[in-house]
Amino acid sequence: MRRGMPVNRVVRLLRREPLSGDYFRLAFEHPEVATQGRAGQFVMIKAGVSAEPPLRRPFSLLGLEPERGAFTLLLKTVGPGTRALAAMQEGEPASCLGPLGSWFQPPPSGREPLLIAGGYGIAPFLLFSRDLRARDVVPRAFYGGRTGADLQLLDAFGALGVPLVAATEDGSLGARGYVTLPLEAYLDSHPSVALYACGPDALLHAVARIAARRGLPAQVSLDPWMGCGIGTCLGCVVRIQHAGDPRPRYKCACTEGPVFDAATVAWPGESGSLAGGGLAAP
Repeated sequence: MRRGMPVNRVVRLLRREPLSGDYFRLAFEHPEVATQGRAGQFVMIKAGVSAEPPLRRPFSLLGLEPERGAFTLLLKTVGPGTRALAAMQEGEPASCLGPLGSWFQPPPSGREPLLIAGGYGIAPFLLFSRDLRARDVVPRAFYGGRTGADLQLLDAFGALGVPLVAATEDGSLGARGYVTLPLEAYLDSHPSVALYACGPDALLHAVARIAARRGLPAQVSLDPWMGCGIGTCLGCVVRIQHAGDPRPRYKCACTEGPVFDAATVAWPGESGSLAGGGLAAP
């Protein structure tokens, strides 16, 4: 998987679209990201060009607009970094490095791609859905959150003709409970699938367990803390163990991920990988 050299730019905010609740959709100029970015990759970005806030934060690519030299992000305001981005006005500058990391690979022939997301983990799957539809492949999305307010962009998936199953823990939208419940029900009658997951660690681990138990291929986008995005700070190392490795090895999620084969991840509480089968920070 070849990656282009990430480009560091001062970029302008082109569009700021408030969504419901604490969510925003932001569009920034960056010609290299717009033309080279892939579904599952991310950028490191912060509002302004001053020393505060000190670190850029990682965000998955939501969409690409190569004709405008722009990309879009889904943002939830959580901490000072995201609040500063959400408060930007159109035309104001931001510091951005990208595109970064690995990306989702298409499913094996004959397997339906199932996209499983939690909260703002839905972001890379809109771009991935567009890529799959361009290949005449129709994915199916399973989208979970604590409440209906956490489920954004539902109309965007409908516009692409992507079936979507919603689930919320409080039952305010879609099925009540974790999104893995309707996922498993679907798998009982549709065994020829490939799984893709992005969201909280607990969701990724659950999808990896389901894939291992059912013998399904699965790709997961990991979201450890990232400081630099280029493998220097070592803040985002994860344990990866391929078949035949005597023990897990540490890999930087920013440069060797964030997308990994779920079967190779040495999940907490597991003795090594599950052999055989997010990115938006405060």
